[in-house]
Amino acid sequence: MSHEKKNIIHFEKVTKKFGGMAAVDNVSFDVEDGEFVFITGPSGAGKTTLLKLILGEISSSSGEVIVDGVNVENLKEKELPYFRQKIGIVFQDFKVLPQRSVSENIEVALAVTGVDEAQWQERIKHVLKLVGLSRQEDLFPSQLSGGELQRVSLARALSVNPKLLLADEPMGNLDWETSDSIMQLFEKINKEGKTIVMATHNLEIVKKYKKREIHIVGGKIN
Repeated sequence: MSHEKKNIIHFEKVTKKFGGMAAVDNVSFDVEDGEFVFITGPSGAGKTTLLKLILGEISSSSGEVIVDGVNVENLKEKELPYFRQKIGIVFQDFKVLPQRSVSENIEVALAVTGVDEAQWQERIKHVLKLVGLSRQEDLFPSQLSGGELQRVSLARALSVNPKLLLADEPMGNLDWETSDSIMQLFEKINKEGKTIVMATHNLEIVKKYKKREIHIVGGKIN
């Protein structure tokens, strides 16, 4: 039996231009299944563009983006939702729905990705326990702290049981202590076998957690 890890993400000479500007410039890298990778670099360096290319939110100008064996560029519009079921996303600004409770926020994600309704309650309970929010399931976003909101966002991303978790500056709006506890949660999720790609400019986090770094400046990896 082979224990060789396969690449879940493969970028081959990828360039993405907006107008005349290359946000990503001839970039090649791989991420192994089960790996935890930081994408680092200053603001505007191209970190978010890389994540959007992985998600198929934007297409590259040239080169190849392959995610879990799928060439993202070749996906038709109607195939994208199915493709995205494999990917959980966590944003800096949480993107939780203020009019819905914690558990309802997770239900929305499950509904959008077409998970069978019979499984919803079990999944919601599981992910809330995982992120330490079992007691808060009926609360509304306005009743939660920033750290708790990021945990809701993480629970929602995990509810669809993705293979790959993308995080875009997930600690961007949080203080150090909260960031550290959220980071420990990401560590735990990674140890359970999920691949994590996190864009961050939080150097303390990068220093403390010592993951592989893909450092991008001016659209180039250096």
